[in-house]
Amino acid sequence: MQSLEGAILIDTIIDDILRSAEHVADETEVLAVKSESIGAELKKDKIAIGSKSKSSGIVIRVIKGGKIGVSCTDNLNTWKKCLDAACASATFADPLPWRGLPQPETIDQTPLAYDRRVQTDPTLVTNLIERLKTGSDAYPADITSGSASVMISEHALANTHDLLYTTIGSQIHVSLEMIASQSTGYESDTSWNLDRIEPEKTGEETAFFAHRGEGGKEIKTGTYDVILSPIAISQLLEAAVVPALSGKNVHTGRSLFAGKIGTAVAHEKISLVDEPLDPRGIANCTWDGEGMPVRTNTFIDEGILRSFAYDLRTAYRYGENPTASAVRNGQSGAPSIGTHNLILKGPDMDIFDEKSVFVHDLIGAHTANPMSGDFSVELSSPFFVNDGEFQEPIRAGMISGNIFDILHKIQGCSKKTRTLGSTIVPWVRLSDIAIIGRG
Repeated sequence: MQSLEGAILIDTIIDDILRSAEHVADETEVLAVKSESIGAELKKDKIAIGSKSKSSGIVIRVIKGGKIGVSCTDNLNTWKKCLDAACASATFADPLPWRGLPQPETIDQTPLAYDRRVQTDPTLVTNLIERLKTGSDAYPADITSGSASVMISEHALANTHDLLYTTIGSQIHVSLEMIASQSTGYESDTSWNLDRIEPEKTGEETAFFAHRGEGGKEIKTGTYDVILSPIAISQLLEAAVVPALSGKNVHTGRSLFAGKIGTAVAHEKISLVDEPLDPRGIANCTWDGEGMPVRTNTFIDEGILRSFAYDLRTAYRYGENPTASAVRNGQSGAPSIGTHNLILKGPDMDIFDEKSVFVHDLIGAHTANPMSGDFSVELSSPFFVNDGEFQEPIRAGMISGNIFDILHKIQGCSKKTRTLGSTIVPWVRLSDIAIIGRG
């Protein structure tokens, strides 16, 4: 870790922790994180630069007699107390058949999501905001709020077995909200690369949804062909499908996919694959949150369920093989099961050609039942579309159904995709979806 101020100090602290832990634990893992960021906000059409911030922290995980203890701190000077707290928490843990932290392997540690041009410079975020505003001029609507931010973060992971991996990453984010009469629009964009962030497009699409959403038409309750934007389909995947792929949920009876390996769980042309090294991802790395070399995990292959995701702890507990699916959420707590770049793949088609209902966003997708997949949510920025054109806006409506059933109702996918968090998804066309009108 040589880029951000204080890297040498963190390297020294990692060594001190591992040496001290030799006397109190069988194995020890240390994650050190440093980050630096700056942001700007739009309030109506006025720019306000936020303060530049820096943060650092460590997470210590110890294993003794098969018992795992974890503690974290954002004060590097208190690492000894943090180590003591990790050891104390291990005494209260249930033992499991632990098979060891990873040994070091020859891994290319070249950063995969880092643009050297990204700097925590007020000029850069001001420029991003101005580009948002330029795009928003495409349609008559008023800005209510917006933001732009850049961040540089570094991670170092070390353990008892002389494993030491480091990486650095950059992230750029823009968002905008606008209003025209009673109609609102919202869009955002995130990338690690300055050439891939599109503030002008974000501003233009926000203004489009706000302006074109005025005077919406009522929709009758019934079943429709529906086009879900990447935002909408990723919300449904994250609400139920991703949790159902977790090995922990499978073995604890909280996954609808339990016992279904080798059976059809989606349309025969649909696949869900985690590809950690896909360059479209925003947090790509050659190692996971526990130091396991990443790999491609095919969960659903042409409709057939093939595998689940496991971190070390869950794999060891249930006698499964780890899948390098451990992820870290910031600098707090233990790793958890997740995905790196979960990609939805399906048959390519021009999904806008035939008449359908387009849904840009879903309000309340997080309220879906993660076990059953049942949901009922409000549509945001819906339109009737036909012959490749957006036609009448829809005043209001709700969409209901089952997320797992939706996997069988996918007719086709756009060639174009968006990266949203840990998902890379296309626009998706569905058949026979229930929409509840409010007319």
